[in-house]
Amino acid sequence: MIQSVYSYLPDGAAVYENNVHKNALFILQKQLMDKSLWDKFVYVFTERPDHLDLGWRGEYFGKMMRGACLTYHYLPNDELYEILYDTVKGILDTQDADGRITTYPKEQEFCGWDMWTRKYVLVGSLYFYDICRDEAFKARIISAMKGQVDYLIDTLGEDKLSILDTSAWWGGLNSASVLEPIVALYKLTGEEKYLTFAKYILESGGCRDGNLLLLAEEGKVMPYEYPVVKAYEMMSYFEGALAYYEVTGETRYLNIVEKFADAVRKTDITIIGCAGCTHELFDHSAVKQTEETAPLDIMQETCVTVTWMRLQERLLRLTGKVIYAEGIEQAALNALYGSLNYEGLPQLEKNENVRVPGVPFDSYSPLTFKARGIGIGGYKKFSTGGYYGCCACIGAAGTALFPLIGVMAQDNGFVINEYNNGTVAATTPKGNPVTLAISGYFTDEGHATVTLALSAPETFTLRLRVPAWSHEPTVTVNGETSAVEKGYADLTREWKNGDSVTIDCHPEVEMQTLNDKIAFTFGALTLARDEQKEDGNIEAPVVPVLHNGRLIVNQLDAEAGETVRFTVKTEDGDLLLTDYASCGKHWMEERNRISVWLNA
Repeated sequence: MIQSVYSYLPDGAAVYENNVHKNALFILQKQLMDKSLWDKFVYVFTERPDHLDLGWRGEYFGKMMRGACLTYHYLPNDELYEILYDTVKGILDTQDADGRITTYPKEQEFCGWDMWTRKYVLVGSLYFYDICRDEAFKARIISAMKGQVDYLIDTLGEDKLSILDTSAWWGGLNSASVLEPIVALYKLTGEEKYLTFAKYILESGGCRDGNLLLLAEEGKVMPYEYPVVKAYEMMSYFEGALAYYEVTGETRYLNIVEKFADAVRKTDITIIGCAGCTHELFDHSAVKQTEETAPLDIMQETCVTVTWMRLQERLLRLTGKVIYAEGIEQAALNALYGSLNYEGLPQLEKNENVRVPGVPFDSYSPLTFKARGIGIGGYKKFSTGGYYGCCACIGAAGTALFPLIGVMAQDNGFVINEYNNGTVAATTPKGNPVTLAISGYFTDEGHATVTLALSAPETFTLRLRVPAWSHEPTVTVNGETSAVEKGYADLTREWKNGDSVTIDCHPEVEMQTLNDKIAFTFGALTLARDEQKEDGNIEAPVVPVLHNGRLIVNQLDAEAGETVRFTVKTEDGDLLLTDYASCGKHWMEERNRISVWLNA
């Protein structure tokens, strides 16, 4: 087994005070504690209705269970635990004599999204297993998972039904993404048959029309040029390849996944940290992101945002490379937080063209002169009343992952990836208690201070992320200042009670140009125009006035819901810009469009 470079701190170790806490708490209270919603997710496994419309209602349980369990790591909560326990028990109670747990009846199995549903039953079970306090129930979870996968092994494989033929969608890529939980089951049981089955899925290449692993390894074509370009499912499959590396040590697969992630970053990740400007598809959106589309065209799906965050988070833990922390930050602060529907505003149900009561996450994030709230991704109704969607279920994993990577452990100390206001209680490499108190809102003021409380002096390493967007960054330790390079700065010394470290990164409002359009960023934050925040025409061309080659910027006090607010001097007056995540949040009102990319 490969040892991760970074690991999570114990549950509840971090107590933050800024937006990362506010957002995780909102999802905990608004969504994850809603037992009636979990009951609907369970009932579809009793009813098994998905064959009627080749649906995916069965994914909801596992997607949201994963996010709930990750949220539990950050915000341990006994009531949440009991709800999750009852939910998993309810799911396991639906297992049939063949070991199947799915929302498709046996007579119509292995079509549509049946395998996808089975994958998410395994995923949800695995994540709850990780927080489960009941050893007998943990044994039952493993037994149920074995029954499910044993049935797959008996039915699928060489000289049997191909796993790639269990769905007509996306060349079977959605089915092949079951790879990751199969590897996890092998890791828990050590039973070789599960690793053998995982290898079979791996060697299938993930797609009927081409081997995606070989394409990524060769690097001759980019992900948007692969025979299948469904972003979410593809990244899930590559996460399975990464899991296979973790248990076998075959570095080829780590290299493949890193090449894939690098290609996605270069060709498809946009300024807000998501991918896909044509529905949920890789489409060279790093270039296409400036294109204007029809008002109801969907793009930048929240499922893609969170899956991109998750793939990078796994790579961050395995490799310790700073680029993955940078990518998670970009996606979280912009695309993910921009998708939060704090006010529960109605959202458009595109199939019936009606507004319905909103779910906690918006599904699509506009980039050019469009409104939010234009659709609920993966929308399906329940026979018991109500409905839900894929993005609404997956979002909780994102709002939990971001605080979880804030401070992590490594063999010789700690790494601080995000400077979130609050305190972190941990244990030093020698087993002594230490508290890290972090103050100063990093993405706003550009500086943060970390103060250590120790019971006794100890030598260890404090690794600080120095963001790529920094300007002349410095680190000050107990009053002594020195310049540092972007990336990670390792401070190895004997730390004493009361020692403090301040990092200054001096973020600036900067102009980005692409395809004759311009956009603005401030540190990790993407900025945008919002029709509801100004009286002007947001489509009017913008010509910034420069002084000695620099923008003329005035920072204003942020208003309710905002992180930052600026004016930039232009030939036609001051241009108002605020953080993207705060823009467009009142989409039911008039003049509700926002835009990141502006006409130049």
